Amino acid sequence: MKTADPAKNYSNKKYALSIFDIIYSLTLILVFLGSGFSLFLERWISRLGLPAFLPAPLFILSCSILYYTFNFPLSLYGSFILEHKFNLTKQKFGAWLFDQLKSFLLSYVFSLVLVLTFYWVLRNFAQWWIAAFFLWTFFSIIIAKITPILIIPLFFKYKKLDDEKLRQRILALASRMRVKLLDVFEIDFSRKTLKANAAFTGMGKTKRVLLADTLKDKYSHDEVEVILAHEFAHYQLKHIIKLISINALLTLGLFYLIFKTSAATLAFFNLNSLSQLASLPLVVLYFMLTGIIMQPIEAFISRVFEKEADSLALKVTRAKDAFISVMEKLAAQNLADKNPHPLIKFFFFTHPPIDERIKLAKSF
Repeated sequence: MKTADPAKNYSNKKYALSIFDIIYSLTLILVFLGSGFSLFLERWISRLGLPAFLPAPLFILSCSILYYTFNFPLSLYGSFILEHKFNLTKQKFGAWLFDQLKSFLLSYVFSLVLVLTFYWVLRNFAQWWIAAFFLWTFFSIIIAKITPILIIPLFFKYKKLDDEKLRQRILALASRMRVKLLDVFEIDFSRKTLKANAAFTGMGKTKRVLLADTLKDKYSHDEVEVILAHEFAHYQLKHIIKLISINALLTLGLFYLIFKTSAATLAFFNLNSLSQLASLPLVVLYFMLTGIIMQPIEAFISRVFEKEADSLALKVTRAKDAFISVMEKLAAQNLADKNPHPLIKFFFFTHPPIDERIKLAKSF
């Protein structure tokens, strides 16, 4: 049902797209497994007579190309057509397509490393689920460390913030909140989106602030400070460590679940062993189903952490009016759903809705 409110209309389309994407992706992988195509692909590759190190990369590449091909219409509509329809981006189709290609290649490289590591663990450890957990967690930490250095620059350009007054104010805030920063950088969001955002990213010596130009140019220094106080609050309250720990435990539980139940699921799909290439989509299916089940729980935990970060940011800055102004501006600029249906909030919202955040600020 179409509504006159652009934010509600945009959000409703995004919710519907997310739900459809979940169902569509599950259907694709079940067809892939249930039709026997995964097994057919494995056998076809084995008949090519390739060197021993090539079948796995070729199988993963084939699966990735098939998935991206079938998923392309959804990606095109959700991240390009819809964003243009609501005037949230000015990015040209060619630039968007190039970003999609980079995302595909990056995803393939990461998948290849993870899958090859997973198969190595399967071959070398009886209790493989424990070894897989430690290696998976280690890989996640490495990704967090290299994201601001290697991954973000593939999609955005950023430079040291040239507004020296604002830069010094942010650095002073970081010092006050006991956060060690490499520096404050401005990122060229406006090339791809008209939405606004700011991030505190990296780990260890790679920690830095990334300030979108769409935010820096339209928000006051007080507003920028309260946004970053919220980001620094996550660090001070150890939310990042807590989330890493929670995700690590979930990963451990998932690998143990696969370890205990894979014999039955393999038999259901006429597969012989978890270590064969044709079983890889089954492992992905485990991750997808677990992700769907855990999504509302993880969203709830995230909302709790976000509320705690809001509270600490308000206490540190004592900038209630700036916080409320920021929330109103971000809602308008990003077409955020300020007051979603409880079920939508339960499943999708990792932050408290804007109206709840404003209500919290008014209580200070």
